[in-house]
Amino acid sequence: MEARVLLAIGLTILPWASAFAGIRAGLQDYSPGHLTLLRFLVASAVMVVYALLVRMPLPERRDWLPIFGLGFLGITVYHTALNFGQVSVKAGPAALLIAVGPVFVALMSYFFLRERLSAWGWLGIAVAFAGVALIAVGNHPGSFQLEPGAMLIVLSAFVTSVYFVFQRRLVKKYNPLNFTAYTIWAGTLPLLVFWPGLWPEIQSASAAATWSVVYLGVVPGGLSYLTWNYALSRAPASRVTSFLYLSPVAATLIAYLWLGEVPGVLALLGGGVALVGVVIVNTLGKVVRASPASP
Repeated sequence: MEARVLLAIGLTILPWASAFAGIRAGLQDYSPGHLTLLRFLVASAVMVVYALLVRMPLPERRDWLPIFGLGFLGITVYHTALNFGQVSVKAGPAALLIAVGPVFVALMSYFFLRERLSAWGWLGIAVAFAGVALIAVGNHPGSFQLEPGAMLIVLSAFVTSVYFVFQRRLVKKYNPLNFTAYTIWAGTLPLLVFWPGLWPEIQSASAAATWSVVYLGVVPGGLSYLTWNYALSRAPASRVTSFLYLSPVAATLIAYLWLGEVPGVLALLGGGVALVGVVIVNTLGKVVRASPASP
């Protein structure tokens, strides 16, 4: 693999992994709803600049409704649930929970696209969800329960699986970067429900929290898609997407360096188990390979 491709992958994986810590940093002064809205107002602006530079056409009118629906799931619901979930779940465990997204993609593909799932695939699914349970125990030592925050993050992983499964026709019709811009714009519109109180919160928030949210919108929410699509255009998708399994590890390390967060032993063990399950599903499950979600 070319050095430039590896550099592009690094410039994608690290920002996406850092987003979990960036969310936790932003939540110190922003409510989850306002954080989500501000992030995607910034990301939408980045995509507008890109669209003007490349003279991106608007999608065909008949595709507006499915694009809006996918944007609502992949942007509005996904990021709102993730941000509310990260109020109580640390960055590292959150990244590990999101990493089970490909398992949901495999299940959705099995039920809706009739893609075969082997015995290994079903075993991988069971292993992945056992890991999710351990992460939840890590957040509540001595008890066995999924706290609401963890459940919201699992919801995020689920809705993004719907987004990935049902986007395929539109991604083929419009290139992936254009489709990403369309869904970001579509997903930002429902977030305007959080508009009341946004400006006073910006005024009262610390500069560090505000810059964290701006960073989330510009880099993980915008520029990293450019580097990601560059890498996909220069190397096989299976090799490129395999690097995404490094994201939870990088997210845990970044959260420690940025915020001083240290996940519990059970959370780390559960994350390892969940990732093993994801790898089993995507290598031995005989389904179409699916990428872990971006934060």
